[in-house]
Amino acid sequence: MIEFRNVTKKYPNGTVALNNVDLRIDDGEFVFIVGSSGAGKSTLIKLMLREETANSGVVKVNGKNLGKMARYKIPKFRRSIGIVFQDFRLIPNMTAYDNVAFALRVTNVRNKEIKRKVPYMLNLVGLSSKMKCKPEELSGGEQQRVALARALVNSPSLIIADEPTGNIDPELSYEIVDLLNEINKLGVTIVMVTHEHDLVEQFNHRVITIDEGEVIRDTEGLEAQLC
Repeated sequence: MIEFRNVTKKYPNGTVALNNVDLRIDDGEFVFIVGSSGAGKSTLIKLMLREETANSGVVKVNGKNLGKMARYKIPKFRRSIGIVFQDFRLIPNMTAYDNVAFALRVTNVRNKEIKRKVPYMLNLVGLSSKMKCKPEELSGGEQQRVALARALVNSPSLIIADEPTGNIDPELSYEIVDLLNEINKLGVTIVMVTHEHDLVEQFNHRVITIDEGEVIRDTEGLEAQLC
């Protein structure tokens, strides 16, 4: 579960990125977060990952109060979340297999377990034939699939996808979101930040809209009012 209670984030230059934000995302939900550039989407993600801390209010993720989290606990906390970035962030000199395996090796998973899980994950995202390819040998869509396999390999209960379709062709964007949709059906919570409204409209999920640091629309809330 993700919970923001009266959260305000102001940067040293005076920019108020988030202003008194309240939101709750329950386990198993698929939520799109949309808004124009500078609306506060990136700050929202940074707070969820404890890359930034709020000036006021409470941020909780998976039951942990991030504002009170000790610094030494942050890396372990982040490893419990699957993260997918717009720019893939794959290691250039590693194969697809090793890029996914790396997420397990840093947590001291046994080699036998790595050999079992990595091919399974790459097969899940449709890349079983590309395990030995390096990023430069893969298309943008394939690189994003490797990044998704890496995010999934530690069996997280939450995946945060930050503009995951931003650097791939439009026709491949649907495939990536559809894959996230299938992962969500397995019980994994998905939070996807995007500016692609056309893509959002193709999937029937909750949409949170942020503008100038405030939540101005929440489809779940609107639907509840109509009931």
